[in-house]
Amino acid sequence: MFLIGLIHLSFFIGKYPISLNEYVQFLKYYFLNETTLTEDKIEVLNNIFFNVRFPRIITAVLIGASLGVAGSTFQAIFVNPLVSPGILGVLAGSSFGAALGLVLSLPWFGVQILTFVFGFCAVLLSITFLFISKRPKSTIILILGGIISSALFTSFLAILKYSSDPYDVLPTIVFWLMGTLSYSDKNTLALVFVPMVFGIVILSFSSKYLNALSLGDEEAKSLGVNVKYIKIYSIFFATLISSLTVVLAGVIGWIGLIIPHITRLLFGADNKIVVPLSAIIGGIFLLSSDMLSRSLFEYEIPIGILTSIVGIFMFIFVFIKAKQTIC
Repeated sequence: MFLIGLIHLSFFIGKYPISLNEYVQFLKYYFLNETTLTEDKIEVLNNIFFNVRFPRIITAVLIGASLGVAGSTFQAIFVNPLVSPGILGVLAGSSFGAALGLVLSLPWFGVQILTFVFGFCAVLLSITFLFISKRPKSTIILILGGIISSALFTSFLAILKYSSDPYDVLPTIVFWLMGTLSYSDKNTLALVFVPMVFGIVILSFSSKYLNALSLGDEEAKSLGVNVKYIKIYSIFFATLISSLTVVLAGVIGWIGLIIPHITRLLFGADNKIVVPLSAIIGGIFLLSSDMLSRSLFEYEIPIGILTSIVGIFMFIFVFIKAKQTIC
């Protein structure tokens, strides 16, 4: 209910002011086909609602939910509360893909395709180290592979930034990598909405298996869980929804790390509760952050900067609470 109320409230936030009466009258026009608004006003509000604010609101909720679910999934799989969606290099790979598309002056759809493709390439590179090491079940090797993959694509990204036009392409790359919802549009949202929602639902319904994985591989096997299969498809869907968030809005940090912690602090450690509620709390967090980014100053603050600042303070708060609980 809180998320629904926040969605309605966010329609009022923006450079173009909308009164409560105009909002109510527009909804009456849309659902009941009756209103006191003029045709010109209806046209303006229709453009603001459905071409600007609605796609942005849904994008914010979808990204927050995806990163929250991906973060809680990775933390359960790797039995490590400090793991985030970027652990396998997906964010670094996606960032390089986006920058490459901008340097090549591809159309916006082409940039988004490269963002998605290189996000998965980074994960495949991380997994490759498992087979090179001949220890396909080692979580430590997989994490090390992710670190190497992240470092590699971060280096490639630095080369692109160094060689790009400092007056045209470089500012665009930097702004994109800060994370922004300014480019939210209906067409991109329509393309990624179904796979992202599907991934969130699949991981939420798989949360009972994540409880078993949190006990360790051997314990999970003794409970009849196919550890290899669960890890593969959980990592796949968590990577899928994480990379698609970069396609939508660039790199938005901290949500995948901090939201699962907040959820566990409020509702306990049961992944059957943590995973789905991380989606809701993640959506609330990012939508609230976006409302702040649009309203704090005359200009819009990149959402990635704001989530990092807020996330740091929230993480400190969670750390203090967790320390008190342990003590």
